[in-house]
Amino acid sequence: MKLSKRLQSLGESATLKMAAKSREMRAQGIDVISFSLGEPDFDTPDFIKDAAKKAIDDGYTYYPPVNGFGDLRQAICAKLKRDNQLHYEPEQIVVSTGAKQSLANIVFALINEGDEVVIPAPYWVTYPEQVELAGGVVKTISTSVETDYKFTAQQLDDALTQNTKLLIYSSPSNPSGSSFTKEELQDIAKVVEKYPNLIVISDEMYELILFEGERASLAQFKAIQEQVVIVNGVSKGFAMTGWRIGYIAAPLWLAKACSKFQGQITSGANSIAQRASITALEADPIKVQPMVDIFKSRRDLIISLLQDIPNLKTSMPSGAFYVLPDVSAYFGKSYNGTTISNSEDFTMFVLQEGQVALVDGAAFGVPNCVRISYANSEHQIKEGMKRFKEALAKLA
Repeated sequence: MKLSKRLQSLGESATLKMAAKSREMRAQGIDVISFSLGEPDFDTPDFIKDAAKKAIDDGYTYYPPVNGFGDLRQAICAKLKRDNQLHYEPEQIVVSTGAKQSLANIVFALINEGDEVVIPAPYWVTYPEQVELAGGVVKTISTSVETDYKFTAQQLDDALTQNTKLLIYSSPSNPSGSSFTKEELQDIAKVVEKYPNLIVISDEMYELILFEGERASLAQFKAIQEQVVIVNGVSKGFAMTGWRIGYIAAPLWLAKACSKFQGQITSGANSIAQRASITALEADPIKVQPMVDIFKSRRDLIISLLQDIPNLKTSMPSGAFYVLPDVSAYFGKSYNGTTISNSEDFTMFVLQEGQVALVDGAAFGVPNCVRISYANSEHQIKEGMKRFKEALAKLA
């Protein structure tokens, strides 16, 4: 039996692939320290778990509405008003089984065969895969560690044409941790305004995990608000990765289209997780601030340790829980018959020689880099970076 060409052309998630490799090695008794998965290592807060238990007792065990419970969509609107000063009606919100499905809903609702989609690199691994699965053509904008991995308004203007259908970016960014200021977004908004047929996906999944500056959204600029769709969820900020709840806030016509598409794929997201998400979103963000403070402490620790490793170039991430060092100075170096030709070779060398799992930067559109997730304990960060440094010291 033959698989479809569509599936055969689909790449495997690099983050999940490395996580699976780490699990295999652990099963063989090898002590691997993994910095591969973007998952908080905290338990979901008790007040959210209690809400889920109550939802079971209250009988929320039937099919929910396709676009989400009305009071959850209202809670999302209230959160956007409180935290982001943005006004949306519940009909503009669609709740999905994780933000990955939210992104797929938008892409498949908009993209036809051959449509151009601009994606600045570094990008989350799923963006180009979903676009290509829908038949779109990806056009990337290159950035580097020297520019804090942020694209400029001028770069965007140079990349866009009147035929560009979609722009996708994240802030704070997965994989770089960089975030845009309000002033930078204002310049980008002026460019977007020149292209009225363009829709922008603003992935704000990491907005609560911000260490410096103020939260800013491209949707706050009224001239382009009808061109912007926000993607967010509860996975990262509330340590609820396994609950699988994401959502969009979109122009009404696009929200309706996403709901229609979702109705034929999964229907409504998990009912119990939705009820728990109401409690999460209604809570004062101060309740999760201790978790953010710990991430900031870990960021400072891992940056200090990386700066002690020769020939790495690293920017200072302002949010999320990732760092994206440029490791290209090690390309061409060898040890024990193994030569490092690219970032994939680099990550496999570090895994074999140091028992440390990183993710190849090529999967994020930055082939000179590797992504390191510091959603790990301080002990593991210290031990992992010690092994990392010792492995690299072998290369000559």
